[in-house]
Amino acid sequence: MICLDWASPQPARKSLVTINDDVYIQAEPLGVVLIIGAWNYPWALTLQPLIGAIAAGNAAVVKPSELSQNSSSLLKQLLPHYLDKEMYPVVTGGVPETQELLRQRFDHIFYTGNSTVGKLIMEAAARHLTPVTLELGGKSPCYIDKNCDIAVACRRITWGKFANCGQTCIAPDYILCHPSIQNKVIEELRLTLLEFYGEEPQTSPDYGRIINQRHFERVLTLMEGCTVAVGGGSDKTQCYIAPTILRDVLPHARIMQEEIFGPVLPIISISDVSEAIHFINEREKPLALYVFSSDKKVIKRMLNETTSGGVVVNDVMMHYTVTSLPFGGVGNSGMGRYHGKHTFDQLSHHRACLIKSLAMESLNKARYPPLTPSRLRRAKFFMTSRLCTCAQATCAWAVIATMLALGLLIALLIVLLKVQQSY
Repeated sequence: MICLDWASPQPARKSLVTINDDVYIQAEPLGVVLIIGAWNYPWALTLQPLIGAIAAGNAAVVKPSELSQNSSSLLKQLLPHYLDKEMYPVVTGGVPETQELLRQRFDHIFYTGNSTVGKLIMEAAARHLTPVTLELGGKSPCYIDKNCDIAVACRRITWGKFANCGQTCIAPDYILCHPSIQNKVIEELRLTLLEFYGEEPQTSPDYGRIINQRHFERVLTLMEGCTVAVGGGSDKTQCYIAPTILRDVLPHARIMQEEIFGPVLPIISISDVSEAIHFINEREKPLALYVFSSDKKVIKRMLNETTSGGVVVNDVMMHYTVTSLPFGGVGNSGMGRYHGKHTFDQLSHHRACLIKSLAMESLNKARYPPLTPSRLRRAKFFMTSRLCTCAQATCAWAVIATMLALGLLIALLIVLLKVQQSY
């Protein structure tokens, strides 16, 4: 029923020129959508946009990530049992298959992944003027103010950072805090890790692994030259990297130059909120921004003086669970948005519709040549008149109808008087 409401014509505001017309917006399917999923959450990040594409009336080609091979194979096996395989085919494979898909013409491309591949997809889409939705991640900052409950802040940050072994696009990428609270932050993070995963996280059923050897080596390389405060251990045979906290990380360190996408949390010292804002704004716009503070002025400054795809105050990642909020990036962290109705809107064409009558042509004379001064004045009056909603339009017509009725009544009274006088 909700999708039917979304797809039904939506009345638009009218002007005096269109007060007697049907003015509405009609959501229409775009056509065929290419959905390129991600490996870190292979089901959610593939099926969510697919559901939105179906709700909007589109066909879709689904390309799951080749890195999550088992999920990809299972999706290819299961989806045809529930959906028309001609309308919603699943294409598996690696880079060659993706490149071949991108050579085809689609009506929209929806991609979740990194900015490097995102640029290639946008370049391929440009050849056909195909619109794109790019969910690209990035380095999401986490600012901890001195004026907050540090224990609670670190508990929530630990949950968000180390879930799925840090392989989450909106996980806190690094912490910004004052040097005076850095030791306290490290200690609270350590205690929370002990509570969550025990003395040996490698044996914890709740702690994940890095997706493959290449990413395992990449994350370890990022840590080189940094000071480990907690963790730091690894096991190549299992693609295991222990939950790791790095202290006194310098802004130019390698780990600060790219998205970590692993269980490593750098801490950078800043002097105050102004420096934190400057630090964030010097870098690419993140997919998410996290602020921990009890000071409303600090929160207001962070909201007003920074930009990001989304922002959460005193928690992390929970905005993703609110389907009424749009989810998406800005700048280098992506473009477009989805979740709930936002997915439907993103994968629909919102067609402007105006249906006029051929009657009352005299009202249109003001826009036709010759454009005399009187016609120009009349046209200006109608074109600059305040827009009105449907209710206001109804009210306006009621006023007009009342005036016409009064006019007819007066005319009738005049006629009756004249008839009476003749007798």
